[in-house]
Amino acid sequence: MADPEPEGIDLNAIRQVIETADVFVVRFALVEHRLMVDFRPDSEGHVYIKIVPPVSSPEERYRFLQRERPGLAPPDQITVFQWPRSIIVLRDSGLWAVIEERLATIVGEPGRAQATEAYREGRRLERADTAALIRGGEGYETIWERRN
Repeated sequence: MADPEPEGIDLNAIRQVIETADVFVVRFALVEHRLMVDFRPDSEGHVYIKIVPPVSSPEERYRFLQRERPGLAPPDQITVFQWPRSIIVLRDSGLWAVIEERLATIVGEPGRAQATEAYREGRRLERADTAALIRGGEGYETIWERRN
């Protein structure tokens, strides 16, 4: 992993989750959407990694996963952790590579391609949110406005 660790983030603990959890969700600080990863292969051998909408309860997250992956039994546990930085820092910390490697180990290169797509979607959402922040878009309020 990259040195030094981003301040206030226990990369080893997060790496442990990525390496051992069947299903985990990453709550990002900069966007309301989440990264959901389900390493359990379905009957066709597919895993799941996507940027998903937030939910209001753990039960709702289980129902969401059941709708997304109807052929699989609900997992025993969904681990959730907060990532207080951008998705770029998740990549630069080396943790994204750990996700990709685990996916590739399970399903080969298609898993890596799915991870790349999820990363791109996360970056797109972060850029859109940053633009809304600057412009005072939905969910944001401008402190000052330009006068002509």
